[in-house]
Amino acid sequence: MDNLDICRMSAVQLKKAYKAKKLSPVEVVEAILARIEKINPKINAYCTLVPESARASAKKAERVLMKGGPAGVLEGIPVSIKDLSFTRGIRTTGGSKMYENFVPEQDAIFVERLKAAGAIILGKTNTPEFGWIGITTNPVFGVSRNPWNTDRTTGGSSGGAAAAMAACLGPLAQGSDGGGSIRTPSSFCGVFGLKPTFGRVPQSPGFPGLWEGLSCTGPITRSVADAALMLEVMAGYDARYFYSIPQKAPRYSPSVRGDLSLKGMKVAWTRDMGYATVEPQVARAVEAAAKVFRKLGCIVEEAHPDAGDPQPAFSTQVTSAVAAQLYDELPKWGDKFDPGLRAMVERSKDILARDYVKARMKHLEYWEKIRVFFDKYDLLLTPVLAVPAFPVGIYFPTEINGKKVTPIAWMPFTYPFNITGQPAASVPCGFTDDGLPIGLQVVGRKYDEATVLKASAAFEKAQPWADKYPPL
Repeated sequence: MDNLDICRMSAVQLKKAYKAKKLSPVEVVEAILARIEKINPKINAYCTLVPESARASAKKAERVLMKGGPAGVLEGIPVSIKDLSFTRGIRTTGGSKMYENFVPEQDAIFVERLKAAGAIILGKTNTPEFGWIGITTNPVFGVSRNPWNTDRTTGGSSGGAAAAMAACLGPLAQGSDGGGSIRTPSSFCGVFGLKPTFGRVPQSPGFPGLWEGLSCTGPITRSVADAALMLEVMAGYDARYFYSIPQKAPRYSPSVRGDLSLKGMKVAWTRDMGYATVEPQVARAVEAAAKVFRKLGCIVEEAHPDAGDPQPAFSTQVTSAVAAQLYDELPKWGDKFDPGLRAMVERSKDILARDYVKARMKHLEYWEKIRVFFDKYDLLLTPVLAVPAFPVGIYFPTEINGKKVTPIAWMPFTYPFNITGQPAASVPCGFTDDGLPIGLQVVGRKYDEATVLKASAAFEKAQPWADKYPPL
């Protein structure tokens, strides 16, 4: 087996190869590190690597597996961690000059769990400064590029993680999502990404939260089964995280193997949620995906919640948090911030407390409308984004389908489900005429990641994507 074949293997496949003694963690880590050395300069997915630590962990995992004794669920499986998340002893910058040389003394809770399960940390993946925007570039490490077309963005803020998965620079990647930051780059890069229910995965400790009450940690992978496996390890209650759901981690892997029948499941699909402007190629791909769900036995209806666009409530909460966290840092660090982030802080500094409270009230009103909709439907299918990946060097497209749009109009389908806290996945569902991936969003009821994963796995089986690779 050559190095490329190894790098293309899923975590589930690696586990089977380890068990059969056909591969060792040392061979796998060496193959992936060699590929990172070759490919990463083209796409800038990883911003910090820890090769010697990874090699030492691989040797330890090899000893455990060779003895045949108790091994962790992810024993010997390489994983990357987003540069917003704390990793003990590994530089963690948040993409900011403020933390350019910061080395945490603690792991985030989910990092503890990944290590305890035997996962091997390869390094940190690139992100925009403090995850502030849906593209990936920052003042410390620069821009990440899409493996399908390096002139296009990866999306963000987990852009490095998704690019690494698309380029086969490891089987598992951790991302976080405060307004679409797992789903956006997964869609643009043609991989699977799951934002779980809010509070499902404990996130702290970490940087001061710009996405308080909205952000979730989840897996980005090349297969649904790998995401289910990784989520099992990261999820579950921990009192150290204020928002942690008081429940043991559910078993997700059974949901994605065996019987994947969706017969009788009630599914709604929408091309625009009643308010979005969408590129025609994206809308057509999602409509075709909805037809696949009908063939899988679902009762599929074209429908969307009568809830309007929650963008004002979402934006007020986010910009208030950004200003509150960073305004006092402007005198010392303002000229070193990403220019767009600095501009956001400056224009948001005078948001009134009553406007923030009103936004929170709208947040709760929106949830009530969505909750009623999901009393009728098991799943909602939407585009992940209104556009395919756009060129690097811009923060957002100013026009969609010939229409002038607002800065956030290209991602109208992601942030609503940060407001509601529901699980939502980005599933590859097709390509544009010029070869850029398109993502289908699969949204489930709150706390029901299992159904989202099962539906995604059934779609993956009906319309496989894992054998499609970018032309690097």
